[in-house]
Amino acid sequence: MVIEMRKEPPKDAKSAKKSKLSKAEKDRLQKENDERKQMEEEVARILAKKEEKERLERERKDQEEQQRLELKDQERREDELNELRHLLEENQTAVIKWETDSREKTKWDRYMRCDGSPDPSVQKEINTFITLWKENTEVQFKPVLNECALALQLLEELEGHLRDTPEPAEALRYQETLLTIQALIHAKHNLITEEILKWSNAHSDIETGNMQIVVQDENITLCLWANLNKNPRFKGFQFEEAGLGFVLPKLLAVSDIAVRILHTRYDHLSQQANLRGGNPSKYLGQGAREEPTLEGGTPLGETDEESEGREDTQKEGAEEVVHSVKGSEGRKSAVSMMSMREERSAKQQEDLKDKLERGSQIETMGEYSRGGDSTPAPLDPVIESCEDHVVDLQQYTPLGGVFYFDVFHLPPQSQQLNGWEMRKLNTGLETFPYPPEQSQMQGSASMRLEDSRGQACPPVAVTITLSDSVLFLEDPLVARWDTAGQQWRTDYISETTYNKEERKISFKMDSFYTFTLLQDLYANMPFQSWELRPLDQDSVLLTIITAMIEVSITVKDHLLEQAVYDQMALLSCAFAFSWSKWNMHCGKEHIALQVCEHLDPIPVPEDLWCVYLLGSKRNQRLRIKEHSESFSIELEPGSEFHSTFLHMLRDGMSSAGEQRAHSSHHLFVNTVRTLLHATRPLTYS
Repeated sequence: MVIEMRKEPPKDAKSAKKSKLSKAEKDRLQKENDERKQMEEEVARILAKKEEKERLERERKDQEEQQRLELKDQERREDELNELRHLLEENQTAVIKWETDSREKTKWDRYMRCDGSPDPSVQKEINTFITLWKENTEVQFKPVLNECALALQLLEELEGHLRDTPEPAEALRYQETLLTIQALIHAKHNLITEEILKWSNAHSDIETGNMQIVVQDENITLCLWANLNKNPRFKGFQFEEAGLGFVLPKLLAVSDIAVRILHTRYDHLSQQANLRGGNPSKYLGQGAREEPTLEGGTPLGETDEESEGREDTQKEGAEEVVHSVKGSEGRKSAVSMMSMREERSAKQQEDLKDKLERGSQIETMGEYSRGGDSTPAPLDPVIESCEDHVVDLQQYTPLGGVFYFDVFHLPPQSQQLNGWEMRKLNTGLETFPYPPEQSQMQGSASMRLEDSRGQACPPVAVTITLSDSVLFLEDPLVARWDTAGQQWRTDYISETTYNKEERKISFKMDSFYTFTLLQDLYANMPFQSWELRPLDQDSVLLTIITAMIEVSITVKDHLLEQAVYDQMALLSCAFAFSWSKWNMHCGKEHIALQVCEHLDPIPVPEDLWCVYLLGSKRNQRLRIKEHSESFSIELEPGSEFHSTFLHMLRDGMSSAGEQRAHSSHHLFVNTVRTLLHATRPLTYS
């Protein structure tokens, strides 16, 4: 048996040999890696050089193409602008001719009417009408309301004449006639109020012992309540058929008073506020010519004395029925109003003609209030310097008409004696002072000492159920009329509540005021989206989706915006226009919107909309879509620049679209243009 003995090499020697081989392998691999890296870098350098060359070549071509398009646009710019100007002028000329013919036809129809109504544009006729109506002693409510309805029709005609942009002198005459007729209408309402209250006993309610009556037509609702019973537990009354109600404090519940709520479905007071506030165009109507003014608001060619006289004339209202009232200072302060009150008391025997010449007594007495229109104030005039409560009619607009809320001394009632009906001499309609003066409060038998420890003159409350024809998007804002300042104010009104389900609003006032309900003009802005889509020849559908949120809005460049509306109107029969989210990203100097030629009366498919960027000098179609991730002004391949939006759209317009646009009626184009200018969707979206 042979046993072979072998000695194993040490482990350290084996590891060293293995390490020695690995190092050589690593060197080889490193060398290969370096060579490969060098090769890749060389390839990358060559590719980068090639790509840079291609990029520069592409940019050179793009720049050349850009320059070519700009040069082409520049060459045809004058022709395009001239053609656009010609189209707009041609359409406007046709519209002006139609309006002129329409006015002439209206004048002829008015001349041939022969119904006895005056032509308000003829000064002699309207003065005769005013004089005869002023001297008319009719006081029964039905014929008087019919006369007031005719007067309101004359006011509409006058406003139409003002919208026709007459000469400044003629416009001023129309304004004065408007104010005169408006004041006379209100004076007639006061006369029928007085006449009804004279016969309160004859119309008293058996259940309550008081008189309550509602008289209404298509223009007004007159609610009267006479306190015949003088029940100290009386709280208030609700005119259910009129949706109007009031709550009185105890002092009035035991007094010889009558309460009136006169709701006029028209608003003549805001017109006076616009005149006084330096916004005559809103009073004259859209598109009316404004009278040139000097610094400070004085009309051009009018002296300061004439300006003051004109303002006094507007304030006087009913006191200027036919002739101008000069030097009247009676409406300047409460002290002068007291002298007028004494003068009126000294002339209690004057007949109806004299009362009308003095104008509405309630309107005259209304200057006692602290800026109100129907409540006496203390002897010392109160000057309100704070303007925080003045309503800005550029931000708010009255809805639902005006409510004249008054309290009067109850006129003397007739007494039967030995078969004779006896009545005190007529003293006219007189305002009951509330809050009363301190001396009256101390001397009133109905006021107890313990009652005066609390609130001596609690507020009066009003409840209104809104008509179905009035829609408020937000809770209504209640404002009272300040006769002295000729403005709407929100002070002295408290505890306002609005029930949306019942459409009922309630509030309190410290006195009796004429008031209205206001809506924010911009409650619907900004628009969430809008679309102008053609339906057929001379037929389009404008859809605006509004938002009830509060945001800040930047107004686009005005001239650019107006020019775009004009061109949209010219092509509205053949193209659909819609809002674009990119409009807020393109700055004030540009407008972005979606456009698509669309000749069918169906909604536009989403994938057919194209985005256009419009500017004052260049218009272009963008490559981006509405759903793109970011905004870019990159030009759509194959499209060109144009100096006008009109020619930009005509570039790829079909023959059927051209025919439809060419056949658009000038009145249709003007209507769409007016609608776009009024809604301004490019700014408010």
